[in-house]
Amino acid sequence: MSARFALLVFDWDGTLMDSTSIIVQSLQAACLDLHMPVPDQERARYIIGLSMHDSLAHLLPDIDPSEYTRIAEHYGSHFRRLSPETPLFAGTEDALRELKSAGYMLGVATGKSRRGLDRELARTRLAEVFHATRCGEESGGKPHPGMLHELTRSLGVAASGTLMIGDTTHDMQMAANAGVAALGVSYGAHSREQLMELSPLACIDQPRELWQWISLHA
Repeated sequence: MSARFALLVFDWDGTLMDSTSIIVQSLQAACLDLHMPVPDQERARYIIGLSMHDSLAHLLPDIDPSEYTRIAEHYGSHFRRLSPETPLFAGTEDALRELKSAGYMLGVATGKSRRGLDRELARTRLAEVFHATRCGEESGGKPHPGMLHELTRSLGVAASGTLMIGDTTHDMQMAANAGVAALGVSYGAHSREQLMELSPLACIDQPRELWQWISLHA
C-alpha cells in the first residue's frame, strides 16, 4: 500500500458513533437524579472525549470528588438505557472494513471506559476491524498523548505515519501533544471554528465526506 499514513486512529463518540446527544442527556439526567447543578448542552458537549473524572471536574467544580463515583454510576445507568439503539454514522462499518482491506492499520483512542468501548465494539461487530484500541483510563485521558504513544508503539508505526481523527479539540490537542497529524470532524461535539483553532489537516462537515477525504489524502 502506498499511502501517506499507515495507521488511522479514530475517536469513538461523535466520530464513528452518533452518540453526542445521548451523552449530553445522560449527564444531565445523572445531575438531576442527584440534585446537582445541571449543565447546559454547550458545557456538556465540551467535555465529551474527556475521562469521567476530568469531565466532572470541569462540569461540577464545586462538587467534592468523592461524589464522582456516584455520579458516574447514574450516568452509566442512563447511558446504557438510552444507547442500545445509538447508530454508527451512515457508511461507517463498510468504510472501516474497506480501509482495513486496503492495508491500513486501524485504531481507536477514546475517553470511554474499557467496559463501555468493548460493549459497543461487540454490539456493532467492529471489534475485528481494529488492530488495537486504547481508553483514557488505561493510558492517560485526552489531551494527554499516552493513548497515541501506546498505539503507535504497539503497532510499530511512527508518529509521522499516524493520523488521529476526532470531533473534539481534546482529540486535536492530543494529536499535537503526540506529534501526530490530526483530522477534525465537525458533525460531532465541537464546532468547526473550535477545531480549526488547533490547525488540523482539514475539518470534515459530513460523515460521508470523511471517507472521501481519507481515500484522496490519507
